[in-house]
Amino acid sequence: MKTDVKSLTFDELGARLDDLAQPRYRAGQVFAWLAKGARSFDDMTNLPKSLREELAEHFAISPPALLRKQTSERDGAVKYLWGFDDGNTVESVTLPYKHGNTVCVSSQAGCRMGCAFCATAIRGLSRNLSASEILDQVIFSGAELGARVSNVVLMGMGEPLDNFDNVLRFLRIAGDGRGCNIGARHISLSTCGLTEKVDKLGDFNLQLTLSVSLHAPDDETRSRLMPVNRGVGVDNLFDSVRRYYEKTGRRVSYEYALIDGVNDSVSQARLLAGLLAKSGGHLNLIPLNCVPGLAFRPSARERVRAFEGALRERGVNYTFRRRLGGDIDAACGQLRGGEIQTQKSERL
Repeated sequence: MKTDVKSLTFDELGARLDDLAQPRYRAGQVFAWLAKGARSFDDMTNLPKSLREELAEHFAISPPALLRKQTSERDGAVKYLWGFDDGNTVESVTLPYKHGNTVCVSSQAGCRMGCAFCATAIRGLSRNLSASEILDQVIFSGAELGARVSNVVLMGMGEPLDNFDNVLRFLRIAGDGRGCNIGARHISLSTCGLTEKVDKLGDFNLQLTLSVSLHAPDDETRSRLMPVNRGVGVDNLFDSVRRYYEKTGRRVSYEYALIDGVNDSVSQARLLAGLLAKSGGHLNLIPLNCVPGLAFRPSARERVRAFEGALRERGVNYTFRRRLGGDIDAACGQLRGGEIQTQKSERL
């Protein structure tokens, strides 16, 4: 089996080239080419042909295929569907902001967390992504955009902490100044609340932004929406977040999708305010993305106003996030779901 070269850290790559009796500066050349999106060793034109041939014997570069691309006419968001050699597909989205271009990447092909309102959860988990497959979404999304990607959010398909080792490897490679050079403070990681993994992540003291998908302030509602809560509980989740903050000093944000008649009552807003008062952190309110086949709907305007009013009364620091890419199926799993359905129809 050939080694997946793009999943190697700089030091690991250097050690492997040492084994091939190559000077250490070659590692810098190869690492830089990979970050630029080289699709084969033949693209690395400043390397001797003999070395390129030797590298191809020992290492593999497997760039994804761009299966579909959709551009929003409203806000410039671009959604990509990437295909891998084994037939699995994942999505990424580039989001234009005044402070730079952000790419939202997937960490798994599918997801096993089973959140009731999520398009990805409908089809379950196919497999984890390698570090290189996560990194390629950043590199090739930027190449398609024709501009530098300055920020990354791990909020696409999958639960990043359920693929802990590969995600941690991705973070190390992406942050290396000799390659993509996207530092941890420009990376956000979203979790549904795997408390043991949150504790483990805190031990590494990375300076990324941790974002917790909360979506309900009480165990009854959250367990209904997010099965992961049944073995954890809201109080334990907030305890793990507190420990994470104590280890890293990094403020945590909370994601809360407002669902009509489910988690958007004034009493739930007050309960949420109480939790945030004890733990700190920033709250992001999100309009729900409708998923075909699911009954959940975004909260009505008057319920949103009442919910926000209850938060303001209690001094909660929150943002109502604008929804980008609504006209291009930008909710995670929607584009992939359409591709899977198309494949099934073609086989019939």
